Parts: sequence; C-alpha cells; structure tokens
Amino acid sequence: MNIGEIARRAGVARSTVSYALSGKRPVAEATAKRINDVISELGYRPNASARALAEGRTRTLGLVIPPAGARLTGVQLGFVAGVVEAAAAHDLDVLVSPSGGRHDRSFERIVTGRRVDGVVLMEILLDDPRVARLEESGLPFVTIGHVQDPGASWWVDVDYAALIRRCVHHLADLGHEEVVLVNRSAELVASGYGPAARSTAGLLEAAGERGVRAHVVTCPDEPGAGFACFEDIRTRLPGVTGLVTINEAALPGLQRALQRASLEVPRDFSITGVVADHLAEDFHPPLTAADVPAVEMARIALELLVERIADPAAQPRHALLVPPVTLRSSTGARRR
Repeated sequence: MNIGEIARRAGVARSTVSYALSGKRPVAEATAKRINDVISELGYRPNASARALAEGRTRTLGLVIPPAGARLTGVQLGFVAGVVEAAAAHDLDVLVSPSGGRHDRSFERIVTGRRVDGVVLMEILLDDPRVARLEESGLPFVTIGHVQDPGASWWVDVDYAALIRRCVHHLADLGHEEVVLVNRSAELVASGYGPAARSTAGLLEAAGERGVRAHVVTCPDEPGAGFACFEDIRTRLPGVTGLVTINEAALPGLQRALQRASLEVPRDFSITGVVADHLAEDFHPPLTAADVPAVEMARIALELLVERIADPAAQPRHALLVPPVTLRSSTGARRR
C-alpha cells in the first residue's frame, strides 16, 4: 500500500496526502478526515525513509557518549537509557556515537553527515571543543552538563557545587572537622570536566564557611582505584573522618577499604556524595547522597532538543536540577 492508493481512494492528489502526513502545509479538516479514514481502513504506515524524505528530516537523533574504551558509569548508563526511551515516545531513532581521542572522526561524521536532525551531547567540559563545533555547524543540539559560559546554549545539568556544599554542611553539622572529596580521575579533572570542577568549588566554599579542613583527591573510575585511594587517604590524612564523592565507580573499592581498615560506617567514619540512586541503595550501609536523576535529565534533554528542532527561532532554555540529599545510613556524629 502506498500514498498513490490512499490518494485514489480518498479522491485527492498525492501531494495532498503527503501534506496531511507531514504537516508541512495545511489541509482542510474534512479532507484530512477523509484521508485519515482511508489510512485507518488500510492500516497504512509510511516507510521510514519515505516519511523522512517527505518531512525533510531523518527522524534520527545523535547521542554522543564518552570514548568507547571507557566503561560507562551508572549515571552515564542512565543518560543513555533515558534518551533512548524518551526518543521512542516521539517515534524517533537514536544513533549512538563515541567522541574523544581516536573517535573524533566519528563525532565529525555526526556533525556533517546529515544523518541526524539534532544531537544530545553528554559529559561536558568547562571549555568543550565539541560544543564549539556544534555551534559552528548550526546543527541543533542540547547538552547534559554545561560549559563555563553557556551563553545561548540549551542544556540540563545537576548543580554539583550546591549539592557538594550540602553534603559538607551535613558532615559539619555532625561534628566532622576534616573531610575529603574523592573526585574523578586526574585526567578528567585536568581536562576541565564540569562536575569535577564544580564539586571542588562547592567543597572549598562550604568548608570555608564552616571552618572545616578540606582535601581533594583524584581517583580513576574503577573499584580497585577506590580501594587504593582510601588506603592513601588513611596514610596521608589520618584526621579525615568524613568523605564526599562523585566517583560512583570507586564506591565498591571504598567500601572494601573501609572494611579492611575495620572502620564501621557511620560509627567510625562517614561517607556521602552525589551518585546514582541504585548505587546509593546498594552501598552498605545505604549511602546518604544526592541521587542524580539521570533518566529524568535525559528526558528533559530530549524534550528540549525536539523543541529546538521544531522551532529553530525558539529562545534558548536550560534546566539546573538540585535534588535533595537523601538521608540514609552512612553518616553519623564524629566520635570524640
């Protein structure tokens, strides 16, 4: 079954059927109803390629993820799942492509290959050349995360600085006088990774306000590194009794190191941070944390991108989320 047959049965021109399907031009209400009745009767579903050609769009969105060699964290996996799920609700496909390092050519094909109508870009640096390249190309895009000076960008992010400040204030309220932030890897921090930089700023600001001694350590995104990181903290910073982290991949290693040191949480040591909710729940004891709403962030990013594609003249919009710190069982009063 094709558009020609629908046009014949509805008694209209092929172009009228095309306009009714694509919405590119208005069609009289009675005519549109007649066409839709025929479509319902025949069970017609337009071929994806033909539909894209008629609309002048691919009906495919690009999702640019970290390099393929990197293991995605729980939050990053939430971003991917959320974008794919939200796109399906709009009957859109998603083309996933890595960027960074040897994947720069893949990113450039996304930008220039006319294979997508727009892009969701995640894991943003404060000064991100990918954002500059997309702005230059004119291809609609939305970022999960934001650059130092977002200007007219469309983006969604979590307020890492505010959330880390809340975590530090929480520890200070419990009497902790020396805390440490276990950040992401040294490479990510040096690259200007947004959440890492903003978390450090939040830690130092809150520590200054409360008179708390604060330290920052970097840690690769893997459990073994978390173990080694905590061992180093115990050796170099023996006065630390509270830990804040945004490195969810290191959590299993941190937990093993606490157990090896015979430190009972929260009686002997408190730990909190900003992580995916399921990882906070899986920690033992459950982690007091600000839960990153990854799927919701991805949904917002997808909705913003659909809006931007539909209305190129729309005013830029963004969403900065500040989820609450959920009090679970991993923080307690400092032992005197």
